Amino acid sequence: QVQLVDTGGGLVQAGGSLRLCCAASATIFSINAMGWYRQAPGKRRELVATITIGGSINYADSVKGRFTISRDNAKNTVYLQMNSLKAEDTAVYYCNAEIRSTMYSYWYDYWGQGTQVTVSS
Repeated sequence: QVQLVDTGGGLVQAGGSLRLCCAASATIFSINAMGWYRQAPGKRRELVATITIGGSINYADSVKGRFTISRDNAKNTVYLQMNSLKAEDTAVYYCNAEIRSTMYSYWYDYWGQGTQVTVSS
């Protein structure tokens, strides 16, 4: 059973930094794109950043220049370094990955359980 476990959230003051980590918990055949999304109270879930297996990266305009996504393919792990945090970055952050668990399976989307990031102003 594939699971994504995301960690690293917490409470930080505006201007501070946090690093989120998301690891796949099972042996996996292949992971394609990985990414981070967030959902603030009363709002829809939105894309924060994605990274393909080849290293192509996409950021939401609101986080460009402040957040950095990276991945370690050997560890099936994706990271999100968040700097210069703002109050509007407060949300539950979810990691996402497109995974093929075995060579015989299809590609499926998996989500982490979410980690709370709270930025105090």
